Amino acid sequence: MVKAAYSRDTTPGTSPRTRILVAGGGYVGMYTAIRLQQKLKRELERGDVEIVVVSAEPYMTYQPFLPEAAAGSISPRHVVVPLRRVLHRCKIVSGEVRSVDHAKRTATFTTLATEEEGAGAIQIRYDELVLAPGSVSRTLPVPGLAEYAIGFKTVEEAIGLRNHVIEQMDIASSTREPALRDAALTFVVVGGGYAGVEALAELEDMARYATRYYHNIKPEDLKWVLVEASNRILPEVGEEMGKYAIRELRARNIDVRLDTRLDSCENRVAVLSDGSRLPTRTVVWTAGVKPAPVLAATDLPLNERGRLKCTAELTVEGAEHAWSAGDAAAVPDVTAEEPGTECAPNAQHAVRQTKVLAENIVASLRGQPLQTYAHKYVGSVASLGLHKGVAHVYGRKLKGYPAWLMHRTYHLSRMPTFNRKARILAEWTLSGLFKREIVSLGSLEHPRAEFELAAGGVPSRPLARRHEDPPMSARERRRGQAPGARPPGASGAPSGAAPEDREGEGPDAPAPGTEKG
Repeated sequence: MVKAAYSRDTTPGTSPRTRILVAGGGYVGMYTAIRLQQKLKRELERGDVEIVVVSAEPYMTYQPFLPEAAAGSISPRHVVVPLRRVLHRCKIVSGEVRSVDHAKRTATFTTLATEEEGAGAIQIRYDELVLAPGSVSRTLPVPGLAEYAIGFKTVEEAIGLRNHVIEQMDIASSTREPALRDAALTFVVVGGGYAGVEALAELEDMARYATRYYHNIKPEDLKWVLVEASNRILPEVGEEMGKYAIRELRARNIDVRLDTRLDSCENRVAVLSDGSRLPTRTVVWTAGVKPAPVLAATDLPLNERGRLKCTAELTVEGAEHAWSAGDAAAVPDVTAEEPGTECAPNAQHAVRQTKVLAENIVASLRGQPLQTYAHKYVGSVASLGLHKGVAHVYGRKLKGYPAWLMHRTYHLSRMPTFNRKARILAEWTLSGLFKREIVSLGSLEHPRAEFELAAGGVPSRPLARRHEDPPMSARERRRGQAPGARPPGASGAPSGAAPEDREGEGPDAPAPGTEKG
């Protein structure tokens, strides 16, 4: 059952209020809404226009800083921007758009309260639609992937992965079983794009630093493996810088496997296409993304890759009053020499597209001509850990400390709000004066466990940590509970069966944290 709500304001004696619905609170959704509330300030004050932002999370995650958040260089709270703080003239709805009927100018969404209310989804009417749901991780039907792997696209995953890596070192330090120790100290990262390389480099840096505080773990005991299906990594920085990155990683004893795929990770054994079998308790999947599923639940035109067909003015083809940009949109690149080329759906284009998108919506409301989005890709930068990086910007190639400094400077300048910029800069300054934090707070993922045990119940292990499945603890043995037990009916999410879209290797493969410029 769908509950009707958010109808247009048609109070007698007044003209109908124009409602702009922004579906999504990521790069495109937040930046577009910020510019709309600036451009339409007078209309918003008079009540002629209303901006409604529907977002599954009440914050925008600045993904380029996720690797540093995972490594402990930045507090996870400072890589997210609260939508209610920056969009003070907009109405924020914490929910998820499920479908769009643009012919009727309606969208259906659910919120945290709809299940409790039992009244079904909510329907909202709109006049202008900005569809910006972003992308989700693309998985393959790899046996064991859903049960044991973890992604690296959200701040929750970054925090969980940091806790997990430190906990594996704790397990390795305390176990008497060599096989368990080796598996705990083996970390497999699948995907050689920005997300995979930067996450691996930062976490390896952190883990190598942490070994100085373990009496029986040495840096050479750690085994990090990067699995990439193509013959290169970081294709955006060019072939030369990509080869340098491989040499840099291998010099740190990181095993880089090119032209290799993950065939299985069942029973905590990573089986690779080259025949290798790696017992491991950590598999990080960063091998690609795909458009958000909600796009398929609309009556708007999609291309063969499932993205919205858009014009250079960022309107959806053949659909008036519908707009899109970023990962969800197939926008023609008017600066490309080859006809039919589309803008790469990365954050560099997404943030710049929002400026044109907001101005075109305002121009449309005021009956003015629309602008064409045109931006030539200027280059890329990538971090390879503390004080190490690669860059290819405006034809110039940098490596080592200068590239790392450019990476930090650029992304600090792009971080929304002065508040977040100041906090991140302060944390970087303090990290240079004090030692790195190596504390694992994995228990935060299930805060009621202690109370459940004290109250006489059996603490359930959360699904968010199903990739850990640690050995049976003394408490579990006393309770007679199997290690890693989950509540009845809980199961891992199925892995996707769509063809892989390699991260950073095609127009439909935006890598988390690719606002490189």
